[in-house]
Amino acid sequence: MTNPILELRNIRASYGSIEVLHGVNLSIGRGEVVALLGPNGAGKSTMIKVVSGLLRPTSGQLIVDGRDVTGAAANALARAGLCTIPEGRGIFPNLTVRENLLMATYSGHKLSDIEESTYTRFPRLSERRTQLAGTMSGGEQQMLSLARALATNPVILLLDELSMGLAPLIVAELYQQVAAIAAEGVSVLVVEQFARTVLGVADQAVLLAHGKVQVSGKASEIGEDVLAGAYLGS
Repeated sequence: MTNPILELRNIRASYGSIEVLHGVNLSIGRGEVVALLGPNGAGKSTMIKVVSGLLRPTSGQLIVDGRDVTGAAANALARAGLCTIPEGRGIFPNLTVRENLLMATYSGHKLSDIEESTYTRFPRLSERRTQLAGTMSGGEQQMLSLARALATNPVILLLDELSMGLAPLIVAELYQQVAAIAAEGVSVLVVEQFARTVLGVADQAVLLAHGKVQVSGKASEIGEDVLAGAYLGS
């Protein structure tokens, strides 16, 4: 990979005196899906906070498209093309689907264009356009989260526990969309506790444990023994 779109170089991050990330390195190429895996407490959420500008690293560098943006505020990183879908979905539950999409027009795009691309990608949302988002199924809410994120034309998409609380068939459908999004040139960093749900569409995988990268490489080469070692501590 010659020109990574996102790099973490020897990142350390702490909460007060407690260091959580201990020199983490990670690279994502343009249009690449990277799965960030690991058990609870591995440091995955902390890494997402660092990448999205919600937590300043204590040392190391955050590089976006060749520019050092270490310590930049979350809104500055958003303007640089980084968009996060947080754990628990990023929607307004008391607004309709169409009103949620309307909130994304701040990026300068017309609502009609956003709706057209959304309903083409997620036909089910077209049927729900006047429904309150909070009354939809979990899978439909996650589709709306993806649609709202894509309305900003992101360069990098951060997905935190996309599969949480969803049925396996819905998860498979969502990850098909993730693969399609990456094929359009958007780089995707996916945080997942359940590895098998994402390895099928990921290009690379990074296993994090105890705040350190334990294993990284091609997703297709991450075997069951490696996963067991990372998750069970063997």
